[in-house]
Amino acid sequence: MFQYRLESTQGSARAGTLQTPHGDVPTPAFMPVGTQGTVKALIMEEVAELGARMVLANTYHLYLRPGHELIRELGGLHRFTRWDGPMLTDSGGFQVFSLAAIRDVHDHGVEFQSHIDGSKHTFTPESVMEIQHALGADVIMAFDECPPGGCDRGTAQAACDRTLAWLERCRGSHLARAEDSDQAAQALFPVLQGNVFDDLRRDHAQRTMDLGDWHGYGIGGLSVGEAKEDMWRVLEHLDDTLPDDRPRYLMGVGYPDDLLEAIARGCDMFDCVAPTRNARHGTAWTSTEGQVNLKAARFKKDASALDPACDCYTCMRYDRAYLRHLVVASEWLAMRLLSIHNLRFLVRLAEEARSRVGEGTFESWRMEWLERYHNERSSQ
Repeated sequence: MFQYRLESTQGSARAGTLQTPHGDVPTPAFMPVGTQGTVKALIMEEVAELGARMVLANTYHLYLRPGHELIRELGGLHRFTRWDGPMLTDSGGFQVFSLAAIRDVHDHGVEFQSHIDGSKHTFTPESVMEIQHALGADVIMAFDECPPGGCDRGTAQAACDRTLAWLERCRGSHLARAEDSDQAAQALFPVLQGNVFDDLRRDHAQRTMDLGDWHGYGIGGLSVGEAKEDMWRVLEHLDDTLPDDRPRYLMGVGYPDDLLEAIARGCDMFDCVAPTRNARHGTAWTSTEGQVNLKAARFKKDASALDPACDCYTCMRYDRAYLRHLVVASEWLAMRLLSIHNLRFLVRLAEEARSRVGEGTFESWRMEWLERYHNERSSQ
């Protein structure tokens, strides 16, 4: 039910297709984040119209509210959210480590306090598999320990060792459940850790591959505060280490320039909350001026499209002056329209990257695009 076809390459940049039970995902692909079973401000039909082929939901949040057993009872996450396409759930590990007010990490699992009501809970590799099996996404992620950016080598090494031990337990639990149910329709991706230490990254990747033949690999522990140069170097090392015939999912990365830099280093799948979060603050990405804040007075009488090169509903229908009015007035419509644009911007950027790889023009196009984007941002 799961297969990744690598169709073309240029340097390390790749174009392929991930086959899942709910449809194919052409890669490179940006996955909109539906943290609580919804991409903020949009309905799922709109998300599909933007060209998104796969969406992400969050195990931690859905476990706390409304609960995975209720979602199972109501037919699973696809039916619950009315999303018919491929879906991925993360393990909730990042949220446990970053959002929970109180947590106690040990080899058995993590005890944490809910950010909603202060109640205490425990995540183990086995319970995280059970939750994700109940949710029923196509791709599920192994439970991992994500150390903070800037941590020392000892902390990073300990996180690698614990993540690997948890992976063995996740795999055992997943395989046992798959034998007793229809959960063979889910693919388990391990999460690679190692912070910015090159040898730890290579070692953890190799030890992970030694554990099994995985359908794909999640790259975690980046975009957590490290320098961009460290991120790019780590991705280059992993590109040399990971198998070519499996997708690489760079977790939590999705700003436009980061997306292209990561594609150039062999990454295939991406997610990030930035498109909708930026929209809530009146910020949009454009191909003509880089990132813009629509609160700026210069847009007050600007009757041009937000991005004349964009084919989204917002850019085809509304002008900057009206969008600025909505933002300044704190109207909900501003969040909807800017979310539509920002999400389409990233989906379309990944689509063009895929096309450019197939044509053999990716590298020259990428360099020109990034130079223009950075110059536009610095001139504002």
